[in-house]
Amino acid sequence: MTTTARPLIAIPARFSATTSALRYAAEVNARALIEAVWRAGGEPATIHPTDPADSDVAARLARFDGVLLPGGGDLAPHRYGAPDAHEAVYDVDDLQDAFDLEVARQALASGLPLLAICRGLQVVNTALGGTLHQDMGGPRREHRHVRHPVTLAPGSALARITGTDKTEASCYHHQHVDRLGEGLHVTARAADETIEAVELADARALFIAVQWHPEDTAHEDPAQQRLFDALVRAAGTATA
Repeated sequence: MTTTARPLIAIPARFSATTSALRYAAEVNARALIEAVWRAGGEPATIHPTDPADSDVAARLARFDGVLLPGGGDLAPHRYGAPDAHEAVYDVDDLQDAFDLEVARQALASGLPLLAICRGLQVVNTALGGTLHQDMGGPRREHRHVRHPVTLAPGSALARITGTDKTEASCYHHQHVDRLGEGLHVTARAADETIEAVELADARALFIAVQWHPEDTAHEDPAQQRLFDALVRAAGTATA
């Protein structure tokens, strides 16, 4: 019996100081994220973060059909030109930052389909010269452990993919976009005007970046699952 190979989706690993069963520090990705890619028909592949000065990130990505930049800790503020770090900034890792930023640059330059989630959106914005608000102002303003409605721009790729102009977003972030990176435009906002999604007008392939975590609810919300479906579909088309 002949089977069709699943499009191979590269997902940079996240460093974890502890894991319950492995005894050592680990490199991980969220199970919900992996399962969402698998449901979409993709083959999720966690890739090891390396210093771009010591490895050819473009060559490493060349074997993949698409890229997913997942959530994670905060980017170091110096990456977008901030002179000081806010006290709320957490889980900064210089190697993780360097690798993610290079993955974003190379994926966009090579025309790999790219879905960026939460930190992933912030990475792309920074890679394109944008900046971030380092902290949204505490528990009454931050978007942690929050599900709230997000309004999508009519006619945007995001609206077409999800099939709706408003969606319920599962958020976990205390930072968000300040100045947009070059070529990016806003395609979704929360009720408080926080930027919740961006797109790139001259992207060479599918590019969607959302500030929320679609993997949290993709198993029960078709609109969220469609983001992963679109990534895998674009990845399959690119290699067909």
